[in-house]
Amino acid sequence: MTAPPQDSAPPSEVTDAQVIEASWRHPDRFGAVFDRYFASIHRYVHLRLGESAADDLAAETFLRAFRSRDRFDLTCSSARPWLYGIASNLVAEHRRGEARRYRALARSADAAEIASHDERVVQRVSAAVMQPRLAAGLARLSAGDRDVLLLVACAQLSYGEVAEALGIPQGTVGSRLNRARKKLRKIIGPAGEAL
Repeated sequence: MTAPPQDSAPPSEVTDAQVIEASWRHPDRFGAVFDRYFASIHRYVHLRLGESAADDLAAETFLRAFRSRDRFDLTCSSARPWLYGIASNLVAEHRRGEARRYRALARSADAAEIASHDERVVQRVSAAVMQPRLAAGLARLSAGDRDVLLLVACAQLSYGEVAEALGIPQGTVGSRLNRARKKLRKIIGPAGEAL
C-alpha cells in the first residue's frame, strides 16, 4: 500500500509551505493561506492605519503574496512572518499618512482639568487618556522602531518572526524594541510602565 499523496493530508497537518507549493500548480489552493491569516493581517493593518485602510491593504497583502508565491521560501513551514512582512511594507508605503494620523490623535484629545485626586488617578490609567500620548510617542519613533514595536505588540510576533518579516537580524529586533520602549516611557510617563 502506498502513502496517500501529500495534497490529501488533513488540513490541520498541512503546512503553509505545502499549501503554497501546491498553489503553484493549483492556484485555488492559496485560499487556505488566506483563510488562515486574513483576520490577523486585517487586524494588524487596522491597528496601524485605521479601519478605512484595513480592508484594502489586507487584501493587497494577499494579492502580493499570491503573485509572489513562487518566491516563498519552502523551508519556512509558516507563512505568517512572510505575510506580516508584506503587510509592513504596505504600511510603510502609507507611513507619512500614519505619522500624520498619530500627530492628529495626539492633538485631538487634551485631558480636561480634573478637580480631585481620585479623578486624576482614574484618568491616569484610562486608555482614552493614554491614547493621545501613545499616539504622539508612536509618531516620534523612527519607522523601523515603530514597525518592530507594533509587530510585537499588535501582531504578537516573536522576535524571530519580526526579524523574518522585516528582513533584519534578530538582535536588531531586540535593540529597536528596547529603544522604542524607552522613548515611549519618556513620553507616556509612569502610567505606561507596562510597555
